[in-house]
Amino acid sequence: MAKESEPVSEKLKGLPFGIMQPKSDLELKPLWSSSSLRSKSGELTNRNLLAMPVGLKQKDNVDAVVKKFLPANFTVILFHYDGNMDQWWDLEWSSKAIHIVAHNQTKWWFAKRFLHPDIVSIYDYVFLWDEDLGVENFNPQKYLRIVKTAGLEISQPALHPNSTEVHHRITVRSRTKIFHRRVYDSRGNMKCSNASEGPPCTGFVEGMAPVFSRSAWFCTWNLIQNDLVHGWGMDMKLGYCAQGDRSKKVGIVDSEYIFHQGIQTLGGSGYPDKKNSARSGVNRRRGSATFDSRTEIRRQSTWELQAFKERWNQAVAEDKYWVERSSPSRNRIGNNRRLKRSSMIPSLLQRKAEETTT
Repeated sequence: MAKESEPVSEKLKGLPFGIMQPKSDLELKPLWSSSSLRSKSGELTNRNLLAMPVGLKQKDNVDAVVKKFLPANFTVILFHYDGNMDQWWDLEWSSKAIHIVAHNQTKWWFAKRFLHPDIVSIYDYVFLWDEDLGVENFNPQKYLRIVKTAGLEISQPALHPNSTEVHHRITVRSRTKIFHRRVYDSRGNMKCSNASEGPPCTGFVEGMAPVFSRSAWFCTWNLIQNDLVHGWGMDMKLGYCAQGDRSKKVGIVDSEYIFHQGIQTLGGSGYPDKKNSARSGVNRRRGSATFDSRTEIRRQSTWELQAFKERWNQAVAEDKYWVERSSPSRNRIGNNRRLKRSSMIPSLLQRKAEETTT
């Protein structure tokens, strides 16, 4: 029996090189097709991917989003976190989308397991969006034209100023710009000026509506921690996957913007239903605690944030060849270390894979 720790090349040595296909895609294939269609199979260009975690409570909003994206040559994959998939078939586009069901799982859990770079490599851009986004003022095609012209590897549409949840001012729409890469703000503890080199002043997008180029997604997928499913803390590190200076390669598109409704439905099954509401009231009167899923989710997310920070700091400390290259002032140093590390990355990834399988 071949050992799991053997190099990948050894495991494939029984196959002729030309027959190997290390990549796939998420395109639906017909069970049969005409000879003319068969002769044209395999060539897919200018394809993009929309991936969303969805629940039945947001069905109408998801319907509006998908109707914007499908005509723009997007493949759509929906991650059903509430287990309710059958009630989506009445939508005219439902059979054109890919549906994956896993109860009470997050966007990052789904993305790590179903959006491997080798699976989504045919797509120019990956939109990994939440389900509670209003798209009345958003056009995917116009958005991508701006992103390509500006050279943005990681981006997001700006948020309408009246959005229910706005956590960072850099994400708020500017009415006078097509896109922006930084924000200037002297209020609060975080001062943002021309001297600012990092998030959330520049090189920053938030987790609710990120858009990744193919190369940026390859890096981001490797950044996602397999066991830290809420993704807290990742937004501050996404700029490291911008394929260069994050103050130039990461941006917010103002002319195509969205409305963040801030509706939290994931984990809602933890709330008492109508049948148990009276019983829950009795329990409260008796002084016993009732389960609050939102509180527990926030507690778990906070723990994961701390774990992610610790892992990042440990990884930086242990990787003696790693170079801070996300800002212009730091990017001018360490060229020799960077070149040496680049030559080592394939072997490092191989070692990581071996550690996972043993």
